[in-house]
Amino acid sequence: MNRAILLVVALVVAVGVAYVWQSVGATGPALPLTVVGDYPLTGAATRFDYASIDSARRILWLAHMGDGSVEAFDVKANRVALTVPLGANATVRGILAVDGKVYAAAQGLGGVVVLDASSGKRIAMVPAGDVDGLAYDPLTRRVFVSDEGGGRVAVIDARTNRAVADVALGGEVGNVQYDAVSRHVFAGVQTRDELAEIDPSSMKVIRRYALPGCSSSHSVAVDATERAAYVGCQHNARVVRLDVRSGRVTGSGGVGIGVDVLALDSGLHRLYAGSESGVVSAYDVANGGLVRIAQAFLHLNAHVVAVDPATHRVYFPLQNAGGKPVMRVMAPR
Repeated sequence: MNRAILLVVALVVAVGVAYVWQSVGATGPALPLTVVGDYPLTGAATRFDYASIDSARRILWLAHMGDGSVEAFDVKANRVALTVPLGANATVRGILAVDGKVYAAAQGLGGVVVLDASSGKRIAMVPAGDVDGLAYDPLTRRVFVSDEGGGRVAVIDARTNRAVADVALGGEVGNVQYDAVSRHVFAGVQTRDELAEIDPSSMKVIRRYALPGCSSSHSVAVDATERAAYVGCQHNARVVRLDVRSGRVTGSGGVGIGVDVLALDSGLHRLYAGSESGVVSAYDVANGGLVRIAQAFLHLNAHVVAVDPATHRVYFPLQNAGGKPVMRVMAPR
């Protein structure tokens, strides 16, 4: 291939990359956040997966997937208060802190490890398959666990720490979230590009929502105030807004490549989307909208994001910042 052809090819590739980056990458206004600080986390510079805030205890629980542990990060002191090893091969993914307990979805162990939230002591281990996301219904006191590869949601009785049912979804299951208004659980069905609504009492699917424009409906955040569900679409780097009253998709926008965790600040009406590419997107979701207000590269693998509803601070556990894992704490502006 001669030099002229090489230059043309390079130009075409550059334009293509620029177009993709413009559409879903790190271009756009800076994030509406200021850095409070980077604070040490424990363990090696390995992958984190999900986070869950215990507002009463002021603890943000982290799934340190690559270390096979969970960490309790004190959001008042900005330090790790407790680290609980679950085993080198635990592969901790989803995590949920409710009712004085912590539920850790340990994929490598094929189930959910139940911990005491104060001491970190292991209470139980409940088999649940290829576990990922977790949601809790306070009325039935049941935990709903996505069995990703098993195509189902496993149901655990939080009073007895025993599996009580399976809810078949007919496709690979992404994240699950609880809606306090309908008192139902919503689950992404990745291979069907849809969202399933589950009644926690009957433990059955009562409705399925098609998600046009969404390829691989993995991430889910439920907005009780706006009566909406936001779904992160991994294959085409989009986020869509589903109006749960009408059952229709009413908005769509670009996010970072490899979109993973969504976090909603309902007080400020902001939705944050983290991605494997390190691009973080911020959307204004007030008054039925889905308007992207910012998108920028934060840090490589900034795919986990959590919001403290009391302070509106935003938390990003970063697996490798200067060779060590840190918690980047940011405040809205």
